[in-house]
Amino acid sequence: MSEELKNILIVKLSAIGDVIHALPVSYAIKETFPNAKITWVVEPPAYDLLKMNPCVDKIILFEKKKFKTFGGFIQKFFPFKKEIQAENYDAVLDLQGLFKSAAIAFFANANIKLGICNMREMSNKISKPVIGEHAQGHIVERYLDTARAIGCRVNNVVFPLEIPREEIYNAREIMQEAGLDETKPYVVFAIGANWTNKRWRTDFFAELGDWLYKLKVTPVIIGGGQTDFKRAADIYELMQNSPVNLVNKTNLPQLAYVIENARLVIGGDTGPVHLAAGLKIRTLMLMGPTDANRNGPYGQIQNAIEVDRECKGCWKRSCPKNEDCLANISVKQVQEKILSMP
Repeated sequence: MSEELKNILIVKLSAIGDVIHALPVSYAIKETFPNAKITWVVEPPAYDLLKMNPCVDKIILFEKKKFKTFGGFIQKFFPFKKEIQAENYDAVLDLQGLFKSAAIAFFANANIKLGICNMREMSNKISKPVIGEHAQGHIVERYLDTARAIGCRVNNVVFPLEIPREEIYNAREIMQEAGLDETKPYVVFAIGANWTNKRWRTDFFAELGDWLYKLKVTPVIIGGGQTDFKRAADIYELMQNSPVNLVNKTNLPQLAYVIENARLVIGGDTGPVHLAAGLKIRTLMLMGPTDANRNGPYGQIQNAIEVDRECKGCWKRSCPKNEDCLANISVKQVQEKILSMP
């Protein structure tokens, strides 16, 4: 495809980690077609992430929860459809590959509709799956194969993110109030994950945190929601020295600043850890139900520790055996990996 593309719609709705993985697609488009207008349809959790992306010209918010009731559907459907159809697109890229993204792609006016290699829920009936050379590789490259299919060169894999100046100022204030001196080395613990079996044990985080203190490195806990709040409290109680607790204290841009200035980020296969990899911060990912080949920290797969289990990479949200998936990744393993990092 050699013609100049001027108007492109990207459909990648959620979750935060998945949207992070898709960010290089927008950069690849602008790298090849600098005058192209990129519109991105996203759900609320990742909205702030796209606001930091200078390659995206327009964001359309898809509030899925408001479509679930009959009254909400009637109220929201036609304005949303009108916004999608307000422009004619040269190409639509469905990077979600599910029914909800297929419905959006269906209503978009475009002759070219492409999707990722593993389309599900009949989404391949709307957008043609791109089975590229990276179809068995990392998810970032699988997404980029769709950009390559519309003629993008992909000379550089870049995660375009710019933290607003006011959010940097706010993040510094939050860090200071929490007792974190950003001029001194600190390591971020991303203690949460949507899947229970992606979370490392709280007592392991506590033991690792005390070890880091002995190395004169401050452990900083990040996360959001009630579950992470409880896990952070457990870690706090178990540690001999109090960690810095930023759970529920930052928004996404502020969190990006905290991560951007860390020496290392440690956690499971979850959004903040992928954000760290995208920002080119040293990232240590602890993996069990998902595999490093597809979902490991992009650009530093060597820093993934996968569980020593035959069933690793099962891609199940909960363990059928009722086992703690990441429990056999020991604190010692993580310590040795940290010490081996350049």
